Amino acid sequence: MTRTNWSHFSKLALALVVLLSVAAVPAGAVSVASEDAPSEAQVDSKVTASVTLDELYKNPQLEAWSLQGETELEDVTWTVTYYDQTGAKVDQQSFDGQNFTGANVVADDGTSEVEVSVTGTAPEVGNYTYDPAQTFTVMRLNQTREGGSSNDIGSWSAHHYTDESAAARDKLDSAKAAIAAAGGSNTQDAQNQLNNAVEAFEGEEFGLASNLAEDAETKANKAKQSSQTTQLLIYAAGGLLVVGLLAGGFLYWKSQQQTYDKLG
Repeated sequence: MTRTNWSHFSKLALALVVLLSVAAVPAGAVSVASEDAPSEAQVDSKVTASVTLDELYKNPQLEAWSLQGETELEDVTWTVTYYDQTGAKVDQQSFDGQNFTGANVVADDGTSEVEVSVTGTAPEVGNYTYDPAQTFTVMRLNQTREGGSSNDIGSWSAHHYTDESAAARDKLDSAKAAIAAAGGSNTQDAQNQLNNAVEAFEGEEFGLASNLAEDAETKANKAKQSSQTTQLLIYAAGGLLVVGLLAGGFLYWKSQQQTYDKLG
């Protein structure tokens, strides 16, 4: 390869590396300094979550932008609180509803951190799923700017449940653990029953799901016990074989000694 061609190739390779590096970097957004959001919530219970944002103007470089939020909570109140570099509160706004817009973050106002808090009621479950467990959006925040472009800041979800669904899930989890503990020892019947329990759970038949899961756990425990019994019998049979061989060897040795005595 000539020097000219090699130089041209090197420039193309460098350009490709830069292009791939840029493509690999996700779209920027402000930083999440802290978060306090529940991982689960009972249906109709009161839920509160809060997130603090910092590095408000660095990623991307903006002097002013708007904050948007959405949630699947019901009867919702949002509180957006603005702080300066000393931690002193600069301003505070409140919004109602599952979506809010119009919270403006402006460098000239002295805003250094923004705390977003949402309070509402955990919604009903529209679709029950066992694995993964059904969830709802507690909070989703976006950074928007003039022209309509936006960046995702973050999203926080929680598993929601009722007393009945939680009790059934516990039974399913227990059966699943029992099958795993059985170590695949003739647990197909137990697994089939667990599959039936999951189907009942996702059909919102929680009582039936609990009963099927209990039956699956019983089958798994019996399979484990049967496997252990079989293993013990194998060990016992092996032990008897060893004893028999030792006894036979001893008797043979003794008979040989008696033969030698007679010859003597």
